[in-house]
Amino acid sequence: MSTSVIPAARPLIGDEERAAVDRVMRTGVIAQGPEVAAFEREFADELVEGRACVAVSSGTTGLHLGLLAAGIGPGDEVIVPSFTFAATANSVALTGATPVFADIDPATYCLDPESVASVITDRTAAIMPVHLYGHPADMTALSRLAEEHRLQLFEDAAQAHGARWQGHRVGTFGTFAMFSLYPTKNMTSGEGGMVSCATAEVVRAVQLLRNQGMERRYENEVVGFNARMTDIHAAIGRVQLGKLDDWTRTRQRNAHHLSERLEGVGVPVVAQGAEHVWHQYTIRIEDDRDGFAAALLSEHGIGSGVYYPIPNHELPSFALTLDLPATRQACDEVLSLPVHPALTEADLDRVVTAVNATAKAGA
Repeated sequence: MSTSVIPAARPLIGDEERAAVDRVMRTGVIAQGPEVAAFEREFADELVEGRACVAVSSGTTGLHLGLLAAGIGPGDEVIVPSFTFAATANSVALTGATPVFADIDPATYCLDPESVASVITDRTAAIMPVHLYGHPADMTALSRLAEEHRLQLFEDAAQAHGARWQGHRVGTFGTFAMFSLYPTKNMTSGEGGMVSCATAEVVRAVQLLRNQGMERRYENEVVGFNARMTDIHAAIGRVQLGKLDDWTRTRQRNAHHLSERLEGVGVPVVAQGAEHVWHQYTIRIEDDRDGFAAALLSEHGIGSGVYYPIPNHELPSFALTLDLPATRQACDEVLSLPVHPALTEADLDRVVTAVNATAKAGA
């Protein structure tokens, strides 16, 4: 095994982020304040074509509050993918609504519009695609479905900061969109989320819900949550936002480097009209994926990740029996390799050598 391990993902925190935290600490304004407001404006301008944004304490919270602000509740159904992190379906269930699971496009890992159409009922209130791994969902087809059936459209853009579909940024299609700011995402605030909102009414509803239902202190208008972002986290996020474009270009170059050189595995596909931001570079291993991952680490020092091994509908929290063949196959075959911006060309070549050797050994 090589002397150093190349991790599958890692947060990139530098001197600028530490200086920003120190600056906020010196002001004594640590709770939600001017840094949060500035971060919301800058995020809106940089990533969602100027749509108003509301910062919250986590990505999951952003989904939950966005759904509540859009009026989702008991009796409603929201169509979601089963192949994603559980927070997507959990956020629907937390409103009292029912997540309805649809299958994915096996090429992009995003919601399959035909599968979505097949599960629409008279209780369906919305469709919530996930722009998984940084690849945008087919928002053209999903928007058409939503319009035809008079449904709302929401976006789980947790992994897709800066991605585009047909020239338009993700986060600009639905009633709301959520971006995660967790440490391993393409940019981070340490922890947090950002909700992009289509209307002033949704903006105000999310703002109320994140702050105990208050716009003015002690004048609680609705039952709300403590879901605020601190100025410390916002200061980190502002610095990271300034680095995101360069990091995205590096991720795209790194992904291209791998796709041009990998052999014996299924490399990722980018749909026509999509701009992928490569939160994850995900290959397919048809036979013994877990053994392949173990060999990469033990024999070559290459970290990898399986996102996601269990379909959401099969988790104990939902425990449903559904026929979602593309989802089942992806859960069995996907393996994500390092493409994060900290990698050198030598690191990428190590990844290529390791994957190709492991594939050849298993052939």
